[in-house]
Amino acid sequence: MAVENVIWPRYLDAEKSRSAGRRVPLEDAVVEPTIDEIAEAVQQIGYDAVIERDVRHPREWETRGRVVVKGAEDSTKNDLVQAVAAYVGILRD
Repeated sequence: MAVENVIWPRYLDAEKSRSAGRRVPLEDAVVEPTIDEIAEAVQQIGYDAVIERDVRHPREWETRGRVVVKGAEDSTKNDLVQAVAAYVGILRD
């Protein structure tokens, strides 16, 4: 069975606290990450990304979408989110 990980923008959002859903250190987080940036970062680290635009995180009111990462059997979710955060930061520089 293929492993699918979901990455929500709030995991990388510098404006969220850890208790509000941010999963990366503040120095690795970015302000208002987009699903397009996240998908591009996922592809840069070698996985397939599927963008789902019409979904919202259960703890948010606005629909920001999410990115489904396919084929990441060799990585933990935490490692995956950390790597994606690093690449989103590089994409913004």
